[in-house]
Amino acid sequence: MTSPWIDISVTLKNGMVHWPGDPPAHFSPALDLERGDPCTVSQIDMGAHTGTHMDAPAHFIRGGPGIEALPLDTVIGSARVIAIRDPESIKPEELRRHRLRRGERILFKTGNSERCWHRDTFVEGFVYISAAAARYLVERQVRLVGIDYLSVGGFRVDGMETHQALLGAGIWIIEGLNLSGVQPGRVQLVCLPLKIAGADGAPCRAVVRPG
Repeated sequence: MTSPWIDISVTLKNGMVHWPGDPPAHFSPALDLERGDPCTVSQIDMGAHTGTHMDAPAHFIRGGPGIEALPLDTVIGSARVIAIRDPESIKPEELRRHRLRRGERILFKTGNSERCWHRDTFVEGFVYISAAAARYLVERQVRLVGIDYLSVGGFRVDGMETHQALLGAGIWIIEGLNLSGVQPGRVQLVCLPLKIAGADGAPCRAVVRPG
């Protein structure tokens, strides 16, 4: 029986793409049945912002809440996948026609989903949320924003500004989504990050189903 749920997380693996300067992901067996150990136990070494992950306000806001303070109803419930046509960045002009509503969970499907996840090297020119669009999202009072690459802000521009605008307004962020298998429109979202005390972010498993 085919499940209606679509996994929009990327698979964690050795050698996977990561943000420049962040720790690379490394997975190795600390114990291994093949070596004669009584069981297999994997050792995981990676940054908190590896693959599909969430940003907590503490990531960019001094004294902001850590990931363990995430209200669960922020990441479980109805969401809207919005397709972005602009090949450079998400801008207010494109967002206005979507009539964003207060309290919405918004997942942006850009060209990143088809273009960026097929390679293990970092793509500098990914589509990001411009600082102006971040401020517009704050004005519209959305509750959650997701993007389909490793940062809501750009690599060379609007990185800090976009994060600070969203997180400073209490808008939680999901980064590293793969929305290539999801059509724009209404979905049900479940996205649960690891509960790490005081952490600025954490890896998560995110799934959606139409409706």
